[in-house]
Amino acid sequence: MKTEEAAYEAVKTSLKKLNMDYADLILLHQPMGDYFAAYRGITKAYKEGLTKAIGVANFYPAILANFCETVEVIPAVNQVELHPFFVQEGALENMKAYGVVPQAWGPLAEGKHGIFTDPELTAIGNKYGKSAAQVVLKWNAQRGVSIIPKSTHVERMEQNIDIWDFDLTDEEMEKIASKDLGHSEIVNHDDPGFVKFVLNLH
Repeated sequence: MKTEEAAYEAVKTSLKKLNMDYADLILLHQPMGDYFAAYRGITKAYKEGLTKAIGVANFYPAILANFCETVEVIPAVNQVELHPFFVQEGALENMKAYGVVPQAWGPLAEGKHGIFTDPELTAIGNKYGKSAAQVVLKWNAQRGVSIIPKSTHVERMEQNIDIWDFDLTDEEMEKIASKDLGHSEIVNHDDPGFVKFVLNLH
């Protein structure tokens, strides 16, 4: 959104399309364009009760720190890419310092790196009678990360929920985290071409 008013009106338009009086959470999707103005717009919507909470997405540590030190209402959530191949431990510590809840998009790495058949993840899963995917979701949950896996298959949706009857050991947590590549292989937010692409969507 290019202006505060445009962001505010977008919230109202979305609610009208959804035939709802309020949303549970509204996110500012990227720190691009005049995102401070856009956030002021959704902050206005929050103050008017049009949403119960507001947050951001894809705000990496330095951007989030500057943002939280500047805005009136600290984001409730920062939705970022978090999975065993992109652990982002420093980002989690930064969010914790500001009281921002980390939420994982792509918590299953969009199926990359053979995550569903990974031998180590499968072995850990066998110990608890769980799939590799369930192990990965539990790993993020135990790190204090809100997880939102997506699936169109009912059986997998049920499996994604069924992760609360076991706990991973510290050793297992570390073994899973050791798969970290230190960067995303899904999207490069530092790519100028990607920035232009996103800005041209509006």
